[in-house]
Amino acid sequence: MSFEFRILNFEFMENNILQIIYLIASVTFIAGLKFLGNPATARKGNLMAAFGMVIAIFGTIFLYTTETGAHLHNLGFIFAALAVGTVVGWIVAKKVQMTAMPEMVSLFNGMGGACAMLISIIEFKHLAEVDLSTVAAGHLLTIVLGLIIGSVSFAGSIIAWGKLSGNVKDKSLGMQQLINIGLLLVILVLSGVMILGNTAYTVELFYAVFALSLIYGVLFVLPIGGADMPVVISLLNSFTGVAAACGGFLYDNKVMLVGGILVGSAGTLLTIVMCKAMNRSLVNVLIGNFGGGATGEAMGSANFDGTIKEVTASDAAILMKYAKKVIIVPGYGLAVAQAQHIVHDLELLLEAEGIDVKYAIHPVAGRMPGHMNVLLAESNVSYDKLIEMEEVNPEFTTTDVVLVVGANDVVNPAAKTDPNSPIYGMPILDVENAANVIVNKRSMKAGYAGIENELFYKPKTSMLFGDAKKALTQLVSEIKALG
Repeated sequence: MSFEFRILNFEFMENNILQIIYLIASVTFIAGLKFLGNPATARKGNLMAAFGMVIAIFGTIFLYTTETGAHLHNLGFIFAALAVGTVVGWIVAKKVQMTAMPEMVSLFNGMGGACAMLISIIEFKHLAEVDLSTVAAGHLLTIVLGLIIGSVSFAGSIIAWGKLSGNVKDKSLGMQQLINIGLLLVILVLSGVMILGNTAYTVELFYAVFALSLIYGVLFVLPIGGADMPVVISLLNSFTGVAAACGGFLYDNKVMLVGGILVGSAGTLLTIVMCKAMNRSLVNVLIGNFGGGATGEAMGSANFDGTIKEVTASDAAILMKYAKKVIIVPGYGLAVAQAQHIVHDLELLLEAEGIDVKYAIHPVAGRMPGHMNVLLAESNVSYDKLIEMEEVNPEFTTTDVVLVVGANDVVNPAAKTDPNSPIYGMPILDVENAANVIVNKRSMKAGYAGIENELFYKPKTSMLFGDAKKALTQLVSEIKALG
């Protein structure tokens, strides 16, 4: 009896220690998310949340016990999977370019959706081996929700990754939205029958819902235009969080529940922020196909007064050297050229001349919120020089020179002047209000939204053509040569 008591007491202590570990992990997730809201503390927040995840994983492996008192088995497979995942994730994260960050986020998010999907499949198989008629409707509902949301998130994220990497093209079927709505209704009806109907075909219905959810995930993302993919990624990220929360309910696991809720809520808030930045509703993003059908011909040069004026690096250097205030607008082209370090060198050089230099950051600059902030932080640009759109827009009227490096749609006046433009209503950086605007681009190719930029034809705008890194390097050399 004493021996059995000691065993029970040890198991009780193990369970309490595990719950304490889960509590600590949950706190680190919340604190880490808070720190991620500021570029200066983002790295600390990431490490803090990662630490919480590590202790939660190892606590579960060594301390979790089943209702029968058994510990986890197959530890060799578990640690092998952890090792493979860690190595692959580490290599991918180290090698990925900043320009491919949205693709990586989408791919990793898809893996999270896949995990939630597989958890639901495995748990359903366990129930099917016993007796599905004895399973509570609420328990089956949680499994089915995890299956649907996880499957949609997985399939949709993979298509989003393909679109962002250029391997999948925008494609819309006839009556695409009606097909999607009809498919979603079929999924919901079959799920309801399976959960409440107590039918003999529960297993068949489950796998039918699984297959239809994967198809819906593909069709859901396939017609959405490229310029809206960051919004879709954020939305799918929130789906993954909800699916993970379902797993937390399923296993009565507090840390899974907290983590899923945090991811789901953060993804939802980010989706709202991005829609607000483009002055569009989520419904409009999902059914409007922004960026999918626009072309450069939709707004050709014939619609604009004025002509393109090209400037040399030498003339641009003179203009900037004798300015009092310069604002740099970084964009995707800067990231592609990996010019973040040379743009910081330019900033330091101008400041040495007594020139006030700032960076104007659009909420979706570089494709995703925070993309430019992280990129410039790599080159040690001071955080207080990164000024958000609402704060910097009034300053353009007192700015001598604006240098636009690789940005396009976020500085396009058509967003305010052309009701027929697909970006009409989107808040932009008001660079046209500055005394002089220098735009660095490789060519006159249209931006991400597929339309030409009215700014390029303005009398005060000069085009500095060429790769951002090479052009800025030459610009720095010319300014130094002026003495």
